[in-house]
Amino acid sequence: MAHVVKGRTESVVVVGAGLAGLSAALHLRGAGHEVVVLEQHDHPGGLAGRLDVAGHRIDTGPTVLTMPELLDEAFTAVGARRADHLDLVPLHPAYRAEFADGSALDVHTDADAMTQAVAEFAGDREAAGYRELRDWLTRLYRVERDRFIGASFDSPLDLLGRDLVALARLGGFGSLSRAVGRFVHDDRLRRVFTFQALYAGVSPADALAAYAVIAYMDTVAGVWFPRGGMRAVPQALADAAAAAGVRFRYGVEVVGLERAGARVRAVRTADERIPCDAVVLATGPAQSTRLLHGRPRRPRPLRWSPSAVVVHLSARRAVDRLAHHTISFGAAWEGTFAEIIREGRLMSDPSLLLTTPTLTDPDLAPEGRHAQYLLAPCPNLDAAPIRWDRVGPRYAEEVVGELVARKLLDPDVEVLSVVTPDDWARSGQAAGTPFSAAHTFGQTGPFRPRNLPFRDGNVVLAGSGTTPGVGIPPVLVSGRLAAERLRRP
Repeated sequence: MAHVVKGRTESVVVVGAGLAGLSAALHLRGAGHEVVVLEQHDHPGGLAGRLDVAGHRIDTGPTVLTMPELLDEAFTAVGARRADHLDLVPLHPAYRAEFADGSALDVHTDADAMTQAVAEFAGDREAAGYRELRDWLTRLYRVERDRFIGASFDSPLDLLGRDLVALARLGGFGSLSRAVGRFVHDDRLRRVFTFQALYAGVSPADALAAYAVIAYMDTVAGVWFPRGGMRAVPQALADAAAAAGVRFRYGVEVVGLERAGARVRAVRTADERIPCDAVVLATGPAQSTRLLHGRPRRPRPLRWSPSAVVVHLSARRAVDRLAHHTISFGAAWEGTFAEIIREGRLMSDPSLLLTTPTLTDPDLAPEGRHAQYLLAPCPNLDAAPIRWDRVGPRYAEEVVGELVARKLLDPDVEVLSVVTPDDWARSGQAAGTPFSAAHTFGQTGPFRPRNLPFRDGNVVLAGSGTTPGVGIPPVLVSGRLAAERLRRP
């Protein structure tokens, strides 16, 4: 069992009302703690942000929602029901994959529907391989769910046990691309089940096969979308927390932590001192490091994930063959990862994610318009000294033009906003990436920054920079794990 914070933990200040902080607040309140949440913006969400432009309700952060049962856990912690706060729509298909050779595949989460789609796309042999891959992904997830994803670590020795042996037998410590390649041989299908490695900040060839669980979440468990946009998720969590007695203070920036020895006894803002028994920092690695004065230090600096340029668009029409989420793969693949991760260059043959949320919820844009979100992976600020103030608008134009040429965007599409690594950095994200520390072997599991940075302290971390990692499901889990560190022994 993971260590818990010693001493009093009755009153807790949570810094940051992103998904991790909200999850922590709900689990803490459900366990009987008095909780205050401090958020520098005037609304909840953190990286799951919001932007309103010309009648378009834009999500500025994550757009892919999986594993809604983790939201259920957070609501249930305070006796609330997700259905009373949030309307989630399952997406069918989860994705549409478009390839450079003109072929396309709808990615279904239903096993029979996907088997048929794969058979029509690549033949019966690949369809049989898909069924075997699906079974492997499911077994992998079951092994990892509680011990590797859903647990805190105090030492690498915490990994030892039957689950570690089971994970090794499943090939979890091998290469992701090779593992998937055992089941499906069509290069296009391999991309569908390995592109998720980018969420973990590594190429499929370098990613541990254990990270195939992300493909499980997307392609087996299913993808969802909340009516009202992704902003509805943090708002619903905040509403449930407030109804349960969590106090929120928005528009408040935390400037320091007041210490007494190893413990923090108060959180300081520009205007006040807030006494507390414990603190949850759900602020992201850059701000947490600042508030902790750069401690604890690692033997080797963290390596950060690639970043992304996001272009928010308005269009008169959505191209007929689009799904809610459409992935447009370029002809290049391994070279693309080499460019953005190792070489610090923009993609020469880009693979892009185009999300059109108004296909599911037309109310997110004015009548007769579609809101669209175009994500282009790119190097982070540590990997490439790109002058984004100059390059950003031009690169946005380039990737929009690429999707127009691929006939996935209307030629008259209008750019509403462009977000570059400089913008992520200004919002406090280390190295200008919203994807935090890369999930290399040395930054995975017990080697990732621990959520209890000082064993004798009373500060706990939550969010993508700590256990278990990047993405909405891990971030929600991180909030629960932070709360468990503060339970009474």
